[in-house]
Amino acid sequence: MNGYYSRKLHSLLGVIPLGLFFIEHALTNFGAFEGGLARFNAGVKLINDLPLLWLLEWGLIYLPLIYHGVFGLYIAYQAKPNNGRFQYSRNWRYLFQRITGVITFVYIIWHVYETRIQLALGNITHEQLGSTMHDIFVQPGLFILYLIGVVSASYHFANGLWSFFVSWGITVGPRAQRVSSYICMTLFVLVSVMLVLSMIAFRGAEFQQATAWLDTVKSVLS
Repeated sequence: MNGYYSRKLHSLLGVIPLGLFFIEHALTNFGAFEGGLARFNAGVKLINDLPLLWLLEWGLIYLPLIYHGVFGLYIAYQAKPNNGRFQYSRNWRYLFQRITGVITFVYIIWHVYETRIQLALGNITHEQLGSTMHDIFVQPGLFILYLIGVVSASYHFANGLWSFFVSWGITVGPRAQRVSSYICMTLFVLVSVMLVLSMIAFRGAEFQQATAWLDTVKSVLS
């Protein structure tokens, strides 16, 4: 399990397809900030109109996520941080990568339960996702927990991308790795800002009105 190919597969899946999906997910959620409820619902509809969606989700998201997450927990368990002796930035990034990996895995399980699993159980519809997120984010405690989750996920992705470039021989020399570090950390900031702005947008009156409208429809139909 600790072999070369297992770690290579873990690294690859973290970027392709999980990293690409993470960026797509951030862009879809950012639609709530850019265009409100209509823009967000349009993004959700675009995804759900894809053919063989269940196959795409399991093949490109859930199975890679299970492998990357479980194997990542094993890597974190085997980690041997040496920040007490060496205060270099790489040593801190090594530690933060493992901490944020554990936080991100727990956060994703929680987020999937509140969204995809509730959809599968029929408790909410795709049109109710925006109002569901509104109900979550108006609670200060849950907003803070989500904030920790999305920032951790953004760092884990961006720093993991930098590590991917190094381990796969894309950035070999010190200068290339330094430039890659600047790019990846800029990406971390940008994605974090996008996700936080999305969270703030979900707290808005537009999504609150959507919640009220959906509640009225439910009461009429029940």
